[in-house]
Amino acid sequence: MERRDVVICGAGPAGTATALHLVRRDPALAGRILVLDKARHPRPKVCAGGLIPHALACLDELEVGLRVPHVMVDRARVEVPRRRVEVEGRGFCAIVRRAEFDASLVAAVRARGVEVREDEKVHTLRRDGEGVRVVTARGELGARLVVGADGSGSLVRRRLLAGADDDRRSLGRAVMTDVPLAGASAWDGHARARYDFDFRAVPAGLAGYAWAFPCLIGGRPHANVGVYARRAGAGPALVPLLDAVLAELGAARVRHEAAPIRCWARTPFVAPHVLLVGDAAGAEPLMGEGISFAFEYGRWAADEIARALAAGDLALAGAERRFRRSWAGRKLDRLAQAATMFYGPGARLWLGLAAEWRGAQAVGLRWYNGVDGWDRRSGWQALWSALRGTAVARAPLEVQ
Repeated sequence: MERRDVVICGAGPAGTATALHLVRRDPALAGRILVLDKARHPRPKVCAGGLIPHALACLDELEVGLRVPHVMVDRARVEVPRRRVEVEGRGFCAIVRRAEFDASLVAAVRARGVEVREDEKVHTLRRDGEGVRVVTARGELGARLVVGADGSGSLVRRRLLAGADDDRRSLGRAVMTDVPLAGASAWDGHARARYDFDFRAVPAGLAGYAWAFPCLIGGRPHANVGVYARRAGAGPALVPLLDAVLAELGAARVRHEAAPIRCWARTPFVAPHVLLVGDAAGAEPLMGEGISFAFEYGRWAADEIARALAAGDLALAGAERRFRRSWAGRKLDRLAQAATMFYGPGARLWLGLAAEWRGAQAVGLRWYNGVDGWDRRSGWQALWSALRGTAVARAPLEVQ
């Protein structure tokens, strides 16, 4: 039976980031890592494809860069009950198509000498005396360590982390579709390099928002339109909300796609010989964003794996605690708190306050996007800056 030190299940951003960080730490590890994916890239992926500035910085750090077609967003429009807010700036987000973006990451992993096997679905996993046995469509593999980068419905989670799949409250849902702009001429987001967020359904029970993002499909301008709910099955039905957004854009109803989103929670994502990363561990629950955190999960996993292999101790004791106490773990906690505020009983108050408070908008956008280290500062520092209306809160939002 073939054996590897590390088998990574899933070749999306979290799985590829783990491999890239591992090889960046020690190029000699390349031959000891295997990445498996059930699909062949480029493959479809239900995702709006927004890369916030921190994600772009992570690409540069890994010497991958953003080398696929994209739309750079410089403006934001936010609808809240009885109020519209427009924010001008530069470099808020890059919108990509995930099929192209993920394929570029897989190519980068291969270029660094790591083997990626596509069209190899993992059927099951079970523990054995030396680690984990991975059973795929092509045979069996032995792994000293397994990384579950296989998304919100993670098989690695279900098979190897006892009790990790019990908290159904952490499962969100998104529905979305792509609209050719020739059929949505009422929407000017593409022409103005603007993305739109709509929270008007929150008081009616939606724990989430609707969106419209400009994107390119085959070189032609489209709008990616969708609705996100923090908890699947709770609140109003998402498809009628999506239809309402399409109607406002002047677009005809089109076929939609749906995907689950596992949100950050207290459920475990580490066990002996096993680490979960990316959406398998948990995306942030306020906006459902997972790509920037995929890179941070990958960085953390690479550190823990390198430490474990060097020590010969694969129990991974303390690994989850270290992530939760890191700046990325603390940011996820704060975003979970924000989701409770903005999608809870006091939603009207908090949404109204955010719409009126210019200083909080400026600081909050920088903090969310990870600009100039704002997301690594304490919450008290950010609050104090917003209250004082400091220069950074009043300055143009240049976040590239």
